[in-house]
Amino acid sequence: MKRLCLIALVALAACKEDIAVAPDPVDLTPDALSFFCQMNIAEHGGPKGQIHLKGYPTPLFFAQVRDMVAYLKSPERDAEITAVYVSDMGAAPNWRQPGISNWIAADGATFVVGSNVAGGMGAREVVPFSDPVAAEAFIKEYGGSALPLSEIPDTEVLGPVDLDLKLESPA
Repeated sequence: MKRLCLIALVALAACKEDIAVAPDPVDLTPDALSFFCQMNIAEHGGPKGQIHLKGYPTPLFFAQVRDMVAYLKSPERDAEITAVYVSDMGAAPNWRQPGISNWIAADGATFVVGSNVAGGMGAREVVPFSDPVAAEAFIKEYGGSALPLSEIPDTEVLGPVDLDLKLESPA
């Protein structure tokens, strides 16, 4: 009987699926570099992003959420994505200092798209909020519309940057 119970226990353990656990966000440090341009993120205002890849010990950081979303939409990636986090701009001290630990899961954020604000690298930014009410207040001041990550249009993140566009840098 003990042998039968042991065999049943081993069989059940073998059938158990591994559940992937997303890694926690990593605090933004003064020496963090942006994935695409390798520039120091701390020197640029606006919201940031981080993407965790399977098998990589540290996340890819992005100086602008627009660039992070472009990476997500790209078919060429180094590894499987295990987690994506963005700065919660509703909890940020200000635009110039988006915070070092106020990360939220990107798939649960509300993104303001098409506003008249420039991100850390000077392009029109996609601005994340954990609170849809905070996103609506931002829209009233800077324009744009609120969308989930899955509905951000390719044209907002993959299109050319209009250098003649007069964008604001929020206080």
